[in-house]
Amino acid sequence: MNPRARAVSAALLVGALLSVTVACGAEDEGNGSPAQSGAVWEEPAAYTYTLESTQGERALIGKFQVTVRDGAVTKAVGLDDSARRLVDQSPDQVPTIGDLLDELNQARKENADKAEAEYADDGHPERITLDWLENAIDDEALYVISDYEPADK
Repeated sequence: MNPRARAVSAALLVGALLSVTVACGAEDEGNGSPAQSGAVWEEPAAYTYTLESTQGERALIGKFQVTVRDGAVTKAVGLDDSARRLVDQSPDQVPTIGDLLDELNQARKENADKAEAEYADDGHPERITLDWLENAIDDEALYVISDYEPADK
């Protein structure tokens, strides 16, 4: 291979590597949210977590201790007055982490102005921020997930 052909090949290789490097840091789905890095999380059959839901005029406001088995909430305990009222009146409104991720994905599909998530090292979400219309009042949602523990079935 002549020196000129080698130089062109090297330049193309460097360009390709730079493109891959830039793409790895790219934003996800064009909606302004960073791509998830680290482990890919699959919702286990059984786990517990604490959910704090705030912002907006959504029915789901408060802090909850949640137990999930086979993809469904089997126990929800309200940890504040608002959450206790919700659990007493509509216990089926308390979501699994999978439900929260479905809501995030739906917001992304509907081109919400903000649909972002922050993830733990194991890949489960720790914070989900949604805002369907930036200039609308009370259409936001903020979900903070803590004390996540996979459980044996």
